[in-house]
Amino acid sequence: MKNIKLILASFFLIAFLGCEEDERSTQFVDNADAPSEVVLQFRTTQDNSGLVTITPTAVGATKFDILFGDGSGESVSLDPGESVDNVYPEGTHTVTVTATSINGLTTQAEQQLVVSFQAPQNLVVTIENDAAVSKQVNVTATADFAMSYDVYFGEPGEDTPVSGNIGDTVSYIYQEAGTYTITVVAMGSAIETTTYTEAFEVTAIEAPVVSAPAPPARNDADVISIFSAAYNDVPDTNYFPDWGQGGQGSSWAMYNLDGDDMLQYINLSYQGIALADGTTVDVSQMEYLHLDVWTAEAVTDIETSLINNASGTVTEAPITSALTPNSWTSIEIPISDYTDQGLTVTEIFQLKFVGTPWAAGTVFIDNIYFWKNPSVLNNLPVTFDNANLNYTWSGFGDPGFGPIPATVIANPDQTGINTTSNVLEIQKPSGSQVWAGASMALDGPIDFATNGTTLTIKVWSPRVGVPILLKTEDPSSPADGNGNPSVFAEVIANTTTANQWEELSFDMTTFGGFNTAINYENVIIFPDFGNLGQGETFYFDDIEFASKKFPINFETNALDYTWSGFGDPGFGPIPATVIANPNSSGINTSSNVLEIQKPTGSQVWAGASMPLDAPVDFAYGTIVKIKVWSPRSGVPVLFKMEDVNSPPDGNGNPSVFVEVIGTTTIANGWEEVSFDLTSFTAFSTSIEYSNVIVFPDFGNLGQGETFYFDDFILTN
Repeated sequence: MKNIKLILASFFLIAFLGCEEDERSTQFVDNADAPSEVVLQFRTTQDNSGLVTITPTAVGATKFDILFGDGSGESVSLDPGESVDNVYPEGTHTVTVTATSINGLTTQAEQQLVVSFQAPQNLVVTIENDAAVSKQVNVTATADFAMSYDVYFGEPGEDTPVSGNIGDTVSYIYQEAGTYTITVVAMGSAIETTTYTEAFEVTAIEAPVVSAPAPPARNDADVISIFSAAYNDVPDTNYFPDWGQGGQGSSWAMYNLDGDDMLQYINLSYQGIALADGTTVDVSQMEYLHLDVWTAEAVTDIETSLINNASGTVTEAPITSALTPNSWTSIEIPISDYTDQGLTVTEIFQLKFVGTPWAAGTVFIDNIYFWKNPSVLNNLPVTFDNANLNYTWSGFGDPGFGPIPATVIANPDQTGINTTSNVLEIQKPSGSQVWAGASMALDGPIDFATNGTTLTIKVWSPRVGVPILLKTEDPSSPADGNGNPSVFAEVIANTTTANQWEELSFDMTTFGGFNTAINYENVIIFPDFGNLGQGETFYFDDIEFASKKFPINFETNALDYTWSGFGDPGFGPIPATVIANPNSSGINTSSNVLEIQKPTGSQVWAGASMPLDAPVDFAYGTIVKIKVWSPRSGVPVLFKMEDVNSPPDGNGNPSVFVEVIGTTTIANGWEEVSFDLTSFTAFSTSIEYSNVIVFPDFGNLGQGETFYFDDFILTN
């Protein structure tokens, strides 16, 4: 579609992996990648014999096959860590190595080997200080008639050279900055070598070359920022108050790194931050003080003090943190570490930093803020799986007008679209009222104005055709104090399956009095509404706003199920749309399905895609099941998900994907086809897959056929 070559390459990879499936016995083997960083190290004897020692290395290799490339056609197999000797004639030879992983995946690399009995000529040496690692020097050498080179870096007490293939780069980190004599010896198969010597100044990096790690997004109520571009800082703060530090040999400046400001405290003895006169912050409800500190090797520890001014009485308490040299140290200090020392933290007006050793070196500080974990609220979505929430449901309407049983329990049927741990159980005893049900108050109003006006609930019912009434009320005491339980909205949906989970949708706009401006805060569920109780039990889960996510069943009218077809004979779109189910039978009697037509001559990769409203949540499992109607059996169906260009995190990449092939087994009837995402090597639950793609009869030119799809679910 977007990358035809990539799709076809992935298809052949899947076919290969499928052939190997029976040979795999562990998940580790399943997920092993092809070897990477495949390199041959050459070492020659300097005796005009042409004897070369070859040592292969790679990440993830269990075997190496080396073709010498000397015209003999001979090769050898080596285990990791082994070397092989071979005598070469003078000339340029291409040595080929094939590295094999534990599951048979291979990576091939070629390296040129120059064997000459002439001394190396035209030796060119480049010596540079590393831009990111303090006191690291990188050396690269090239020469004619050379195979490898040794570098003597000239640090006293270190006489062992660092070796590399000619043209490669070798590196060394010095203990101290200074000027050192670096000697490079280029070697070939000849007895003679060629030497280069240079006096080189090794420098230490005294300032960061990258910014501190970006702070996470937080709600304004969960952070008090002193200095950070990520949040709103306390205004008019003085980051360089004059407390007499100059007399201690210290100074300060604002340091800018590619547009990123950070505080620079030079030869840190002590330094402070002072809020504006009369300004204090109460951090007693915060949990941590965060700061990021960078220093070179001189400063080993930093002492961070909070200074409180309670009614004119100034008190302070210090906490000491170790620093990692030449990198950012992210420090999280629990506020309790201060209060345990007896410090009151309700009127913090200053912070103080002290360096150890005293006035020994410079530190850079960024992202100074207090924070706490987000407040956990019982609001939509309601999943029953958050251990920090109290899901208290109140039942009503038993035969004597008392409560009916309603409680959160372990999921008794972890199958299909609902494999989560906990669900709501509502029992409707025999003879209970027609209006029997259960209610729970949320911690705030439902935001219909922002998130849409359709709610979905996963329901498990013992019968088909059971009416489920969902009601939302404006309770008597909501946040605005103007509640009225007679203000409500209610909608009925009927179950369509028995003894299994399904998702029902409730379009609140179908209720005449519904208004998004009303503070609906109570959620009420009435199982088998309008009928006396028959001694049955119902289960409910995942009360949330409707969105294009798994499960995808095409039954929620409020959602825009727009699929984009691609790959017709002229490379344009193929027909793909949601229609009324043309074959309501067997395992699929639902109302609507996805139709994809594959016209005669359409591309082998023709299909259709739809973006989801949010990345896939793999809490429900890593197996995708789809109901498929095919005109033939044995039809390959490729299911693919991509990390799209613009997901919620803004870091999408359509070249990041997972794809699996399933095959139909019947013709002209509905069946459920499974796609195990873990069978795709690059699959990861941490990737934000947000685009769903279906390729009917993948790998074959179109034959003028029509395919139907429904009920995309995630399960174990």
